[in-house]
Amino acid sequence: MQRPVRTRAALRGAAMAALLLVAGCDVLTDAATRLAFEIEAAARSLERDGDRVTLRHEVPSRPGECEGPYTVQLDKVGALVFWCRDAEGNVLASPGTSHHRRFVRTPETYYLHKQAGEPLVIELERRAGEVVIVDVQ
Repeated sequence: MQRPVRTRAALRGAAMAALLLVAGCDVLTDAATRLAFEIEAAARSLERDGDRVTLRHEVPSRPGECEGPYTVQLDKVGALVFWCRDAEGNVLASPGTSHHRRFVRTPETYYLHKQAGEPLVIELERRAGEVVIVDVQ
């Protein structure tokens, strides 16, 4: 006996949803969002004023994504943008987010120009009850 078309479609949809859940949310993120999640996790680790942490973010954070030279903007208004480039300098992707701004304050705007595979280093410190980006490299 063959199941109705709606039932088969519903089962396929449920199977796809389960597959995405098993694979994790990382399947649906981009380079900027993954960095924002790392900043959030690092910020949550700072419990007391004076606590510091150095976050070392490897790029590419997913194979096949942002493998060439790149630029990262950490803006004082809370934007985080990646510009992923090819060897000729053409922008291939420019994902952005503001997710991290709920967890850290960025007192100035940073533009970091990096070579392919060069890690991004961000230092955070808890000051007067808030976490602040104090240095980037």
